[in-house]
Amino acid sequence: MKNIFCLNKIAACGTDLLDKNEYTVSTDAADMAKADAIMVRSAVMHEMTFEPALKAIARAGAGVNNIPVDRCATEGIVVFNTPGANANGVKELAVCALMLASRDIAGAIRWADTLVGTEGVAKAVEAGKSKFAGVEVKGKTLGVIGLGAIGALVANAALDLGMKVVGCDPFMSVDAAWKLDPRVIKAATFDEVFAAADYVTLHVPATKDTKGMINADSLATMKDGVRIINLARADLVNSADVKAALESGKVASYVTDFPTEETVGVKGIVAIPHLGASTAESEDNCAVMAALQLDDFLRNGNIKNSVNFPNVAMPRSTDTRICVLHKAGDDMLAAITACVSGVAAVASKAKGENAYTILDVNGDATDAVAALGAKDGIYRAYAI
Repeated sequence: MKNIFCLNKIAACGTDLLDKNEYTVSTDAADMAKADAIMVRSAVMHEMTFEPALKAIARAGAGVNNIPVDRCATEGIVVFNTPGANANGVKELAVCALMLASRDIAGAIRWADTLVGTEGVAKAVEAGKSKFAGVEVKGKTLGVIGLGAIGALVANAALDLGMKVVGCDPFMSVDAAWKLDPRVIKAATFDEVFAAADYVTLHVPATKDTKGMINADSLATMKDGVRIINLARADLVNSADVKAALESGKVASYVTDFPTEETVGVKGIVAIPHLGASTAESEDNCAVMAALQLDDFLRNGNIKNSVNFPNVAMPRSTDTRICVLHKAGDDMLAAITACVSGVAAVASKAKGENAYTILDVNGDATDAVAALGAKDGIYRAYAI
């Protein structure tokens, strides 16, 4: 039996896909030490110590900031995420954010709530509504930073709203490109997007290159009265610089799904409590994808949607498969195959500094696994 530990509540439609004859699924903390895999959503794992039995962590969501990804790699733990599973939920919130950025809807609702117990509410509404007037999105230009699973959906939806759309993604995949409406104008740089846009929406991960990308310098290149939407990561935006730009009028409004001490209760900022993927459908989709990825990895050694190891998969050709998680290097594959006899099939790829090799072998793999485990540069080797 393989043991799955759920560090957060994971939708049953996902965990129910794991064959009860092969898996036990637990939320009891006492079972964590023997887990072959952990399923997680938002729980922070950076200070956790991982037991030798742990082979994989599946994040039911796209971001993996709560997981020590690099440390997991060197311990031979594959970290999965579920890109695209919550994309529609985030896209729909982005459409809502466009409206929240255009009109002071949130402020208007709060004001209307103050009229409780007032006589002549309808008359008061007609007298007070003018201070909440806004603009329409039709005919405006939306700048999309990041055209992946979510960004492409947002771009396409904005076209349907009558907006012009310009986007930039230096790392756009072929699959994402196929899904993008051809009417979206592809810019070569983020600065081109900033200069053209009436609205800027962010859909990129937080990396050393993107953290703080919305700052005083980038804001200076934008149109006066630009409206900014951030449903991606809090640290993509320098909050102090945006607040200063709101005060000067350079920025008309800022909608974020990541409230912080610096952004709550600030005029011009709409802070949503991280609701991007908080739909029943998104949670179900993420749970299903995470469970299926774990199942294929634990039973067959196939990797899809890992953030610290490459995608590697091949059909089973023998009863025994050896899985080797190791450093990338030109000589590593030769060193691995030299330890293994009776090899029927091999698949191997690298991703950055890490690589993964699977070998289908005939006969017993005990000695081969022991030999592999003793070699420099190999994080972990085992047979399934």
